[in-house]
Amino acid sequence: MVLQPVLPLLRQSPVLLTQRKVRPHTAMTGEITLRGKVMPVGGIKEKILAAKRAGITDIIMSKENEKDIKEINEKYVHGLTFHFVENVEEVLNIALLQDKVDNAIQFVFEEKHERADNK
Repeated sequence: MVLQPVLPLLRQSPVLLTQRKVRPHTAMTGEITLRGKVMPVGGIKEKILAAKRAGITDIIMSKENEKDIKEINEKYVHGLTFHFVENVEEVLNIALLQDKVDNAIQFVFEEKHERADNK
């Protein structure tokens, strides 16, 4: 999986539902399972170099990839902040700011009442 800017990844459901802004210059790499677990990936050094060239400063990745970062020369990781996570909830807490988007939409959910006679 290619290192993906978090903005397009999160712009859909979580941002729409929470109306929170996305942290700038942040990217994530890893696979997310249907149950929300963040899985490790390979090619971390190459992804980090590409992220630096793209102006990324914060990288979110699986806690299982932490060992890969320790093996990379300091000159390649200098200026980057790594966030090691286990699940998608942690990803969202890092990637989404507390600030709301401009002109945030307020969602109103109406409760649907069933008919008493079940017809």
